[in-house]
Amino acid sequence: MADVNTTIDAFLGGQLRLRQPVGGHRAGHDAILLAAATSAQPGDRVVDFGAGVGTAGLALAWRVKGIALTLLEIDPQLAEMARENAAANRIEARVVAMDIASSAAAFAAAGLPPDSADAVLMNPPFNDVARHRASPDAARAVAHVATSSTLQDWIHAARRLLRSGGALTLIWRGDGLGEVLAALETGFGSVAVLPVHGDPAKPAIRVLVRAIKGGRAPAAIHPGIRLRDALGAPDPYIEQMLAGEATLPWASP
Repeated sequence: MADVNTTIDAFLGGQLRLRQPVGGHRAGHDAILLAAATSAQPGDRVVDFGAGVGTAGLALAWRVKGIALTLLEIDPQLAEMARENAAANRIEARVVAMDIASSAAAFAAAGLPPDSADAVLMNPPFNDVARHRASPDAARAVAHVATSSTLQDWIHAARRLLRSGGALTLIWRGDGLGEVLAALETGFGSVAVLPVHGDPAKPAIRVLVRAIKGGRAPAAIHPGIRLRDALGAPDPYIEQMLAGEATLPWASP
């Protein structure tokens, strides 16, 4: 009998089907944008921070066959759902239920020692607690609202876990780009920024950011992408990406 508290939703044009809770945080465009912006090669060790039910990491693994994927999620119930989703989609993934702010020793005990990952992707809680009223749903609040240390904690953990030359890819709210750049100042370089516009006539609602551990190349701002055109119709390129038929610029081979 189906679980009445969950739904099974189609991603990547129906090629990826994931069970997720009816309440709390539900995966959507952000997770698929993040996966489409993440560059990986077969054999790479990839870790998805705050994986939820596994959407971004599993979408990446569907696109790039043969990565060694770890899904890291603090909520044990979501972690178990991510494990079930990986199995249901025949994607090999290891799921670890732990807090990203945990110590280096805790990460190592979970099989994630320093300098061991080729790529980290993350979609941290990013709503500003000072401007965003938290949801009464505890799971949704944890998934959506950042504390004063959330971004620093997550980027610190990624920096520790990545090998030299490894890449961090993240999505954050558009008006918080300065926070991201400040958090990347230690240990990261070769920063690339891609603005995401919901409305082409308005400021970006999201930014996708890639940074290289130990990178030395100049920072770059890529041409922005838009979810909808001036008339409100879905952008064809984004529609292709959501269907798993395209990637974002820096993730292309």
